[in-house]
Amino acid sequence: MHSTEIEITIPFHDVDAMQIVWHGWYVKYFELARCALLDQINYSYEEMFASGYSWPVVDMRIKYIKPICFNQIIKIQARLVEWEYRLKINYIVCDVEKKERLTKGYTTQVAVDLASGEMCWESPRILWEKLGLNEA
Repeated sequence: MHSTEIEITIPFHDVDAMQIVWHGWYVKYFELARCALLDQINYSYEEMFASGYSWPVVDMRIKYIKPICFNQIIKIQARLVEWEYRLKINYIVCDVEKKERLTKGYTTQVAVDLASGEMCWESPRILWEKLGLNEA
């Protein structure tokens, strides 16, 4: 339904002594792609907060397939796959030049009502509106 892609060149400060990306930086790469996807639907983190909700990540999976190295250009695809009860986004990280899949994963976020601090059991209407859907 909704997806976006970003490209980044791996900076030196993201790699270890073997010039391989430290595993923890993959979370940052997912976040960069997720922010681009949320911007695309006009529901950035600032807009979420202004609408009365926060959307914390409650689950994440990363499958490391091949290492990412210094100066490598990668493409991160973020694709929204669930939105009715949670926000689930799948990610695929590929090498731009070789077109090889390097990593895949997902994140799951749930809406939390800022006024009550309670988790919402279904996604709020504002998300449906941002996605261009009529029903919630």
